[in-house]
Amino acid sequence: MLDLQRLRALHAVSVHGTVGAAAVALGYTPSAVSQQIAKLERETRTVLMEREGRGVRLTDEARQLAATAKELLAIVERAETDLEERRGLPAGRLTVAAFASAARGLLPGVLAELGRRHPALDARLTEVDPHLSVDLVAKGAVDLAVAHDWDIAPLPAPPGVEQAVIGDDLCDLLVPEGHPFAGRTAVRREELGGERWICQPPGRVCHDWLLRTLRTAGHEPDIVHRAEENPTLVALVAAGLGVALIPRLGRGALPAGVVEVPLDPMPVRRLYALWRTGAARRPAIAETVRVLGEQWPKVSAHTPR
Repeated sequence: MLDLQRLRALHAVSVHGTVGAAAVALGYTPSAVSQQIAKLERETRTVLMEREGRGVRLTDEARQLAATAKELLAIVERAETDLEERRGLPAGRLTVAAFASAARGLLPGVLAELGRRHPALDARLTEVDPHLSVDLVAKGAVDLAVAHDWDIAPLPAPPGVEQAVIGDDLCDLLVPEGHPFAGRTAVRREELGGERWICQPPGRVCHDWLLRTLRTAGHEPDIVHRAEENPTLVALVAAGLGVALIPRLGRGALPAGVVEVPLDPMPVRRLYALWRTGAARRPAIAETVRVLGEQWPKVSAHTPR
């Protein structure tokens, strides 16, 4: 008989692409995931992973088995949902994916509150890119995701995925102390030409939003520094190396040498909770969405300005 946990490990590798990424999503070590798949190979007498360069790739047989595993895991999820719904209380494991600033600024309070209210609920967080998280929900790799979109770049929810608005996160222009904009009460987007920009790398939502916003205003941005994390972007601004557009959620207090200037109109990104339609009846999903909505006003009210 095939072991469900081993099938879960194989499915995770097929969804996430690598053993390391699958291990992060499952909360295992990479060696533990590899061991699970090695045992599955022995059970099925089938080669499931082959070396490819420095990594591995799934064989055709493994991909077929992973597709079957997806169906089995969906059946298990429905059974667990039915039981949890009958009990009427959030329980069991709940996997949550969130983008970096939400994982830092919103989820700690949400997870702590869920733990206080529902000791039988085992909620686990993984930090991922917002666009990736939506796909992970659709594929059944995580139960719930916190993602965002921008006012000029909506986030589409694929078929079979439901969503609820958590709240709106505002974004400010950060400039070095002494910059011509530093004493302004507001700056229009049309005035942003000629600046040296600091932002996230290409492919990130914030990077794409910056390009689209400035090009819409008639400017081609000169991006001189790229970094993944917002604290690094703020540090580069503090050093006088450029300006940046950074959302307030999870940003933290600004260091000396950095001035916040509102844009007119103010850029906004909207936060969403997303989950699979089939899991909508699960009390753990409903309760987590409820707590996210309760915590957002508290978080946004205390976000540094």
